[in-house]
Amino acid sequence: MIRSARCSCGNLHIELNGDPRFVVACNCLKCQRRTGSVFGVSAYFDNDKILHKKGEHKLFNSVSEAGRTLSRSFCPNCGTTVYWEAEFLPDSVGVAVGCFEDPGFPEPIAVVWTRTKHAWVTYPSHWRSSLTQEIK
Repeated sequence: MIRSARCSCGNLHIELNGDPRFVVACNCLKCQRRTGSVFGVSAYFDNDKILHKKGEHKLFNSVSEAGRTLSRSFCPNCGTTVYWEAEFLPDSVGVAVGCFEDPGFPEPIAVVWTRTKHAWVTYPSHWRSSLTQEIK
């Protein structure tokens, strides 16, 4: 299955083959700022699943709350962050799940950075609170 994610204006997109390695709901302050919401939902794919990246993009580099680098690719026209590379998962690409426009996309398997989660947000009980196995 080919999966395509794109920015709001359609300029920047990425196509990937198959399902993500995992999907996670992240409550860190960086994801909250990136999305303008109270959490971000990210799909992580191994780099060998990338078919192509197209469109002009700019990079925003930052350091996560855990002290690791993160390089986000966003559209210079509409500002949507579509994908990123994270030091904690070398050889992988993270993609904003909302950019897929697919309501049947796989659900998160975990919720992370809950210490900065808004108190009124709740998640399904079957979502884990750790990604130790997926990151190895």
